[in-house]
Amino acid sequence: MRIGAHVAVSGGLAKAVGRGAEIGCEAIQIFNQSPRMWRPTAYGDDDFAAMREALEATSIDAVLIHAVYLLNCASDDNEIARKSLDSLVQSLRIGDGIGADGVVLHAGSAKTGDVAKAIARAGKVIKAALKETDSCPLHLENTAGAGGTLGRSFGELAALIDAAGADDRLGICLDSCHLLASGFEVRDADSLAAVLDECVGLVGVERLGSLHVNDSQAPFGSNVDRHAYMGDGEIGEPGLAVFLSEPRFEGLPCVLETLRRDRQSEDVALAMTLRKRGLARRRRK
Repeated sequence: MRIGAHVAVSGGLAKAVGRGAEIGCEAIQIFNQSPRMWRPTAYGDDDFAAMREALEATSIDAVLIHAVYLLNCASDDNEIARKSLDSLVQSLRIGDGIGADGVVLHAGSAKTGDVAKAIARAGKVIKAALKETDSCPLHLENTAGAGGTLGRSFGELAALIDAAGADDRLGICLDSCHLLASGFEVRDADSLAAVLDECVGLVGVERLGSLHVNDSQAPFGSNVDRHAYMGDGEIGEPGLAVFLSEPRFEGLPCVLETLRRDRQSEDVALAMTLRKRGLARRRRK
């Protein structure tokens, strides 16, 4: 497992690498543009080369791009669907340019409409984005389940993958906070193993692409997406140690998205310590 954090890209892509290295990351996640705006940042080949060069000088060997929050690939509004496609294509093209491990996507929301139809619409947009880009993987993130968001279950994630043509580039990103909030118990090893059995049974182990490790302010099954700092939420340090030491997560990039501003390096170090703690406990069993 390669543990790291979401870092800012202000000043350029290469600056993000430096920020990640400074706080001890083995993996980083970035936004390729402002997450609250449709307007893309105009990166070019020189930016991509500078980031790749910066990475070579660090121990960071995994990069994720998080698609912007405005995207709703499932929208029945033609303008929103078109903007979502254009933005997703832009993210994937930047992923191609920097050799990213994947673009992480919230597929969209059915809102109060028909979920099956929303999945079909999202699949159409995702399939088109993959067709317009080269090789960067796309990881569909599981959701906490509120507001008609797609991906609250492994069945929905599998349906999204099928609707997008089951392309080999498609994978999933599992978020610990979202799993707990959507009613999946992740805080003990046996329960997490059962969750993963269901996941790989429906999606396939080969599609496990990346992880977000976040504690949760909201309780189990609440369907509320509220991240907490590491160890300060409903999952807690023992539960996070379980999540970080799950054998089927070995080798995956694992990103903290919620860090204390004045102790980011300590939060990354804590995640690494919890992983070691979880592995040691599994060995003792």
